[in-house]
Amino acid sequence: MYKLLLRPILFRVQPETIHHIVFKAIKFFSAIPGFSNIIRSMYVIEDKRLERKLFGLTFPNPVGLAAGLDKDAELFDELADFGFGFIEIGTLTPKAQPGNEKPRMFRLPEDSALINRMGFNNKGVDVAVANLKKRKTKIIIGGNIGKNKVTPNEEAVSDYEKCFEVLFDHVDYFAVNVSSPNTPNLRALQDKEPLTKLLLRLKQLNSQKKNPKPILLKIAPDLTNEQLDDIIDIVKETKIDGLIATNTTISREGLKTSEARIKEIGAGGLSGKPLTKRATEVIKYLSERSDKAFPIIAVGGIHTGEDAIEKLNAGASLVQIYTGFIYEGPGIVKNINKQILKSISLGEA
Repeated sequence: MYKLLLRPILFRVQPETIHHIVFKAIKFFSAIPGFSNIIRSMYVIEDKRLERKLFGLTFPNPVGLAAGLDKDAELFDELADFGFGFIEIGTLTPKAQPGNEKPRMFRLPEDSALINRMGFNNKGVDVAVANLKKRKTKIIIGGNIGKNKVTPNEEAVSDYEKCFEVLFDHVDYFAVNVSSPNTPNLRALQDKEPLTKLLLRLKQLNSQKKNPKPILLKIAPDLTNEQLDDIIDIVKETKIDGLIATNTTISREGLKTSEARIKEIGAGGLSGKPLTKRATEVIKYLSERSDKAFPIIAVGGIHTGEDAIEKLNAGASLVQIYTGFIYEGPGIVKNINKQILKSISLGEA
């Protein structure tokens, strides 16, 4: 129904514009008494076999919403009604920033993909906290944190510190984003020395808290095996709680969309089905090379239950969706969870 009737209509509108329209519509209808219960009855699956216990948290199911959709924590309660096991907000920066010039998000329907160069557009961490204080549901919330565009890499640690401190009492875990391709020089923070320094500082702040929160690192899919080995060493040295693999890719390899269209779109991170294989490869490499020393949250090209199970079998403990939610519709979470339950019954996952 979504793919046949609703998606063609939504896809007639520029991606960022329709994003805001749909957000407002969900917010409006969810305020109607009983609407939330109807949506939950349609999309939520409750089954103990889906539960996952990680980082001292109990996830009702392993399917989460990746960062980027609910940047400013405006819709997490309403999105919880679609059956997510957890929701990651952000990426948040200390100060509000507009992001890159529009248009900055593009659909590649032939590839079931998106290219975005949003540039960490958000209203700032304080606005997100104000929204989180109104939290009604018990949905697990992750806080994805980054640095402002104008902050030089030499001072980046300070931006992450500020986000960490302001968000601490309002999220259940942290995702440290140094892997977006859309903030100049950000990916340089994935190098061993600056990344180790950043994570050690966050771990130090965390250790001073009465109840420390899990800290995860979100990495790019474009890292070499040698760089992935460095990431494994860093996780072990800093003793952070796990990884999120992967962010969007700068690669354009193997796309069905014409070269002319790709050139017209220009720079940005590619997400969706073209990322499926590479994300799985990264997860498998990290899991096997580290001897499953830490949990991994999988993200990248998950559009079906089979995609999710492939990630779990490669070594992931949880999965996140973003582009798949846009292309497959709100039923994707239920469909993935049903497929996971089926594979559990068959002893395959």
